[in-house]
Amino acid sequence: MKIIQNASTLRHLENIFSQSGYAIRYEKGNFRSGYCLLKNEPVVVINKYYPLEGKIGSLIEILQTVEWPFQPKEEAEKKHLPKNKGGPPTVGRPI
Repeated sequence: MKIIQNASTLRHLENIFSQSGYAIRYEKGNFRSGYCLLKNEPVVVINKYYPLEGKIGSLIEILQTVEWPFQPKEEAEKKHLPKNKGGPPTVGRPI
């Protein structure tokens, strides 16, 4: 499935994460985007300098690796969610 990569898609992905209890941080630096647990709070860190397509791609990649307790409220969000379901990760992958 081809996903339209625009600011609206990025907002929908950010909304999925925030409704699931994940904080998204856009930070500067030379690192690979990812997710982790910080003080028992799930955090997604995205490189601030990534282009829009890179930010969307990173969020989709993280969506596919995390199990979710989330049920989307909007139809637009449903198309971005992976098929697996479950609880939040107990351990995040290193960033």
